[in-house]
Amino acid sequence: MKVGDRVRVIQSVIVYHSPKNRNQPYDVQGEEGEVIGFANEWQGRPVSANLPVQVQFDKKFKAHFREDELEVIS
Repeated sequence: MKVGDRVRVIQSVIVYHSPKNRNQPYDVQGEEGEVIGFANEWQGRPVSANLPVQVQFDKKFKAHFREDELEVIS
């Protein structure tokens, strides 16, 4: 998995910050987006983030995931 890959969420993940459902539980399973970054470095030092993969679904909606919650699509 690398920056720019299209991915699909394959596990049930509940978020509360979706612009469509603000402050309501929203399951992003099945949603498709693009990997825009990895949280594995901060100010040049390595870090161990719990949810290292950042995915952008649309212009206003981004979320962080573990690699096992995503699958790469062509």
